[in-house]
Amino acid sequence: MSGASALPDGPLIAFYGDDYTGSSAAMEALTFAGLPTILFLEPPTPERLAAARQFRGIGIAGTARAKDPAWMELNLPPAFDVLAGIGAPIAHYKVCSTFDSAPHIGSIGRAIDLAVPLLGGSWHPLLVGSPAMGRYQMFGHLFATVSGVGHRLDRHPTMSRHPVTPMDESDLGRHLAKQTARSIGLIDFVTMANGGADLALMRARRAGTEIISLDVLDQASLIEAGRLIWEYRDKRLFVAGSQGVEQALVAYWRSAGLIPNSKPDLRLAGVGRIACISGSCSPVTAGQIAHAAENGFEVVRLDATRAVHATEWTNEIGRGVVSALAALSSGRDALLITARGPDDPAIGSLNAAIETSGAAATAVNDRIGTGLGQALDSILETARLQRTVVAGGDTSGHALQAMGIYALNAIAPLAEGAPLCLASSDRTHASIEIALKGGQVGEVDLFCRARDGGSREQPHETQSGQARPQ
Repeated sequence: MSGASALPDGPLIAFYGDDYTGSSAAMEALTFAGLPTILFLEPPTPERLAAARQFRGIGIAGTARAKDPAWMELNLPPAFDVLAGIGAPIAHYKVCSTFDSAPHIGSIGRAIDLAVPLLGGSWHPLLVGSPAMGRYQMFGHLFATVSGVGHRLDRHPTMSRHPVTPMDESDLGRHLAKQTARSIGLIDFVTMANGGADLALMRARRAGTEIISLDVLDQASLIEAGRLIWEYRDKRLFVAGSQGVEQALVAYWRSAGLIPNSKPDLRLAGVGRIACISGSCSPVTAGQIAHAAENGFEVVRLDATRAVHATEWTNEIGRGVVSALAALSSGRDALLITARGPDDPAIGSLNAAIETSGAAATAVNDRIGTGLGQALDSILETARLQRTVVAGGDTSGHALQAMGIYALNAIAPLAEGAPLCLASSDRTHASIEIALKGGQVGEVDLFCRARDGGSREQPHETQSGQARPQ
């Protein structure tokens, strides 16, 4: 047991996020607790990393959630080497709070297998629950809320029918066991509430259990999970889980008096005009698009089937840019989209076009995300706009790469899990304010709130994987 009378100097947490939107949520949890955090959008150069040593959290956003194990084996170890070099006591592989994964795509188990030899630790906590995000784990089963109604994950209206990583198992231990041969245990919330967590952890470690899942369903279990992670970290500890990891550590540090209970006074101011893009197909985003259309936004639909052919997609992106700039010139805000919800016929049309053409679905989806980023890049530069929102986890990764943005810092709350961030870029977007919104994140007025400003008074619905087209 490590214990602590004060937090150590330097970075406390180094994390890799398996998608961009989730990575910004981890940054949010630390920054808005008074622990400044920087999120790099690619493994940083030694010079950029050296300049970031004053941050308490250092993250790297990635796209592993949408990649196969072969890609992970090539790309994750170099990123994990960077995390190891930071020397933070906690290294975190950040996953989506709906545990989006499968053995063939976004495998959390494969990521853990690759991380353990590089990031160490004698045990590896798995923490996915996040009450602030409407995610609750009980006896190892994950539940998620939609419009205030809780659903077991294998019965969740979005995740149970996700087109890439559908959840047919709510027991996260069973789900993860399909992806790794490492032994998996559980410390449930009853054991935590009865004061038996320390003994349960000791017994599990003595038995050689490598991955130990921690139930989280309320503030008390969140604090207890954070305590177990922090006090039993030894010299360093590798953790897998959602932004609930950062939230649990912050909750414990506050309860133990290691950081102040107060929060920075961060307020979201409004802007005159805004342009946004969406590659999300979630029903939550669909509602937000509809609300935006009724409140000053010109919604420009892009024909994603044209992404099957590179030249046609380039032409379609050009058309979208022209339409968006015309809308902005007429006094309306611009929102480029590829679909409105999971039942949009555009999804079936895209799948049919991919099948007919023989193109690789992953390549087409990458092209869609990159094209959306190129469109946004052109719109922001031409119209000289200050702020934007990118909706869709995979879309965010491709779009920000296309825009030449290499780092983000959270500056104000917009929606739980989607902070407004200040971009760092070697190009023209060094002062752009941007929010990355996962499919299930935010209330219906999210796009309008990004434009108009205002306070975030309550938690919003939370992120999950996005359907296609990206």
